[in-house]
Amino acid sequence: MTDILTLIDTLTRRRSLSLSEYEALITQRTNEASRILAEKADKIKKSVYGNGVFIRGLIEISNFCKNDCLYCGIRRSNKDCERYRLSEEEIINCARTGYELGFRTFVMQAGEDPFFTDDFLCSLIRKLKTLFPDCALTLSLGERSFESYKKLFDAGVDRYLLRHETADKAHYEKLHPAELSYENRMRCLQELKKIGFQTGCGFMVGSPYQTPASLAQDLKFIEEFKPAMCGIGPFIPHKKTPFKDEPAGTVELTCYLLSVIRIIHPHVLLPATTALDSIDPEGRIKGIAAGANVVMPNLSPSNVRKKYELYNNKAHTGAEAAENKKLLDEQLRGAGYRTVIGRGDFCTTPASDTKEVSYGTVQSEVFACTRVHQ
Repeated sequence: MTDILTLIDTLTRRRSLSLSEYEALITQRTNEASRILAEKADKIKKSVYGNGVFIRGLIEISNFCKNDCLYCGIRRSNKDCERYRLSEEEIINCARTGYELGFRTFVMQAGEDPFFTDDFLCSLIRKLKTLFPDCALTLSLGERSFESYKKLFDAGVDRYLLRHETADKAHYEKLHPAELSYENRMRCLQELKKIGFQTGCGFMVGSPYQTPASLAQDLKFIEEFKPAMCGIGPFIPHKKTPFKDEPAGTVELTCYLLSVIRIIHPHVLLPATTALDSIDPEGRIKGIAAGANVVMPNLSPSNVRKKYELYNNKAHTGAEAAENKKLLDEQLRGAGYRTVIGRGDFCTTPASDTKEVSYGTVQSEVFACTRVHQ
């Protein structure tokens, strides 16, 4: 059995491990290994992005969803979910409020709501880009066709986030209804990257039926796919789902994996998610210390934030709320970081491809690239 310190050294030098080595890195983890990985990840992050943390204004535009994923609180079978859908005017007003607060990236997220057709979205996107031309726009609206993604990109969308949820096909099928397929999810991710989006993937940590072997497949997928963004957070059960009695994931393992992902892919944009803060008041800061460099305060109207409940006890009124940006600034300063005003694009300056990795520095706060054509 390979010593865990040797595995960490190999990972740091090569940015790659075998599936069995990734699995061992997880199963053999210790407090000391977590500390070492976090220190390495933080150093690598700062060598690429400095001590700045990018802020994104999250707008949860609808909690209608046609899907019935077994873990999700807004699944179509949840008859107790109080549904809402923001109008075009409401979405634009959220962005206007965010712009005045200093946000230069907006993330529009929803369930897979058929109301949001290509025509509706493209019209909205063009209006947002006209009103806020110095801002980046990210969508997280689930699986769509190649043609749909291409229309959204041509309308001006910069980034698209589609969590793969798990890179283990058998595990995927235990989390999703039969009408959703692992193959289609992976097809969507490949097509998003081909079109030219700064493409994001991600997975839940501690989801039901997850094993160290399936997590190893997630890490290998990220190593090979090289996403511009990667959103991971602890699984938290929702009381109106089949997984209501399953245990939640942990901040400890989530932060451990954040560190590993940062070392694998030094330039990745890595959020410290709201789910971390939902199970630990210091969760977001712990995530940033472990290698994350993005936070997404909520710009949605205050009267709908609680309705977008993917899991139980979602945080929605503290530093994760956009109007509390001052509180977030203070928290980050207290931990030795600072919020960055700017689009916060994926940095494409390549790290060395040699085995002895040398990480370059990028000092500018606003990166020049706006589209990454893969």
